[in-house]
Amino acid sequence: MENKSISSMTEGSPAKLILMFTLPMLVGNLFQQLYNMVDSIVVGRFVGANALGAVGATGSVNFLFFSLCFGVSAGVGVVVSQFFGAERPQMVEKAIANGLYILALSSIVMSVLGVVLARPVLSLLNTPEVILDDAVIYMQVSCAGIIAIAAYNGVSAILRALGDSKTPLYFMVVSCFINIGLDLLFVLEFNWSVFGVALATVIAQMIAGVGSFIYAYHKISFFRVKKENRKWKTDIAGRCFQLGLPIALQNSMIALSCIFLQGVINGFGESVVAANTALGRIEQLVQQPYNSLGAAITTFTGQNVGAGKVDRVKKGYQVGLISVVIFSLVMLIPGQFLGEQIVGIFVQDEEVIAIGAKGFAITSWFYFFLGMIYVARSVLNGAGDAIYAMINGVMEVAGRVGFALPLTMLPFIGMWGVFLTTGFTWTVTGIVSMLRYKQGKWARRLIEK
Repeated sequence: MENKSISSMTEGSPAKLILMFTLPMLVGNLFQQLYNMVDSIVVGRFVGANALGAVGATGSVNFLFFSLCFGVSAGVGVVVSQFFGAERPQMVEKAIANGLYILALSSIVMSVLGVVLARPVLSLLNTPEVILDDAVIYMQVSCAGIIAIAAYNGVSAILRALGDSKTPLYFMVVSCFINIGLDLLFVLEFNWSVFGVALATVIAQMIAGVGSFIYAYHKISFFRVKKENRKWKTDIAGRCFQLGLPIALQNSMIALSCIFLQGVINGFGESVVAANTALGRIEQLVQQPYNSLGAAITTFTGQNVGAGKVDRVKKGYQVGLISVVIFSLVMLIPGQFLGEQIVGIFVQDEEVIAIGAKGFAITSWFYFFLGMIYVARSVLNGAGDAIYAMINGVMEVAGRVGFALPLTMLPFIGMWGVFLTTGFTWTVTGIVSMLRYKQGKWARRLIEK
């Protein structure tokens, strides 16, 4: 039966719908994070701490160049979910076609910029000389593969907007195992070091993107866009871009703030860089329940906004907030008591392990506020509150820039100010995000339409 994998979230229990959507998303996101984790584990244990630092030094910079594609994907997903909730199939097809056009163009542009600017940007960030060359290689290969990342994330965003969170999971699981196999082959057999792990990730992402598109084309009629709906439509493309660009700019500002913080981290030497890299991989994993919940809430919000059911959106927000409270309390346990064991998975250097474990203990106290960001942001993005995205980005920049230097310059805090900066930034941004939701402007605009 055609379109059997897609589903409406405009009827039924909000808690059940969000939970059933979140679980496949969570599994898929955990596997996606394995990409980065495997890269880090392979280079950290089989190449060395400097190679691990090189991979980590590119994280925020890579995210900056990826952010436009991520933002556009999110914008397309919101538009598709709203049209789907409003039961306008022709507009769904137009949104898919125009969204893919924008994604293709943006990925090509950012890919070229990332490859060309890799060395100048990393040098500007005072990346330690001993890891600079490897960092440049990793970034250039990763950015050359932005089209692969855009392909998977774009198709996945559309599928999720249609209520299908399972299909992206299947292709992510397969590609993850491919990535692991290629990582080991390229590093252990070919001795390609950071070039190998970057190339493995790009190849695996491309497989996931192409595979999910082929599946969607054959199984979901919306992807077989009728000829009359394939034309460039300025209004549809503009709507996708109107929602996607603020999210992209939000991501860019977050990335810039992280780049600034990375520059501060680099000043403390290779051990702190490597420890922060390991902790970053851990926290990327910790964030996946929040990220998965956020994706579910965004889709839930978008569909119900399209259907004009504002009260259901508010119930979805409440479900998200309760979930965040529970998970943040659970994650305090490994953060406070298992830091050394967890960081030790990534690297064998005792100094790096000690620094990373203490950093984990610090940031774990702030996970509730991180969750608040995801819940409020997801509702507001799903409702089309583009202004909020910019507010969120500004707060991230203000937090990391405003806290980093003062804290790290205090002699009794020093390098630990790096981790406190992250926590304080989450706190401020989370509170502002909740206040934006509580204002209710997004709901009033909907009622007026």
